[in-house]
Amino acid sequence: MTIRPATEQDLPSILAVQRDAFGEYEGLYKTTAWTRETLEDVTRDAREKKILVAESDGAIVGSVRFWVVGGVCVIRLLSVSPTFQGRGIAKDLMHEIERTVTDCHKLYVCTMLQTSRNVGLFLRLGYRPESVLPNHYNRLDLICLTKYVTR
Repeated sequence: MTIRPATEQDLPSILAVQRDAFGEYEGLYKTTAWTRETLEDVTRDAREKKILVAESDGAIVGSVRFWVVGGVCVIRLLSVSPTFQGRGIAKDLMHEIERTVTDCHKLYVCTMLQTSRNVGLFLRLGYRPESVLPNHYNRLDLICLTKYVTR
């Protein structure tokens, strides 16, 4: 498996992985913001943010978006294809962000509060809870976690 910056050719595959990954939460949460994102949306994000992909045997199996604002690296839409989950791909994507982002003092990520698997991943990676956003996007409860960078 390879972690690399996304190319324009990867964008449709990124959407497919994201749709599958967030689709498992349908019924528990309103996930349409993530499962119905358009190619135009992700193309705009690719111009404004950095996107990493995880590639296995030529197929995109994971992705993550991030950007730095005022010394804070904001991380969004960490997604791994359901058939590839549990293999450390999300961890590898997060480690690559931490390795490559040099202009920040803090990493910041939010996830759905009721997804203990996701919260557990970030805790194992050394992130600590910073805030809870109740009744946030689409009435979704989020937990935001941070990790301070020491270089």
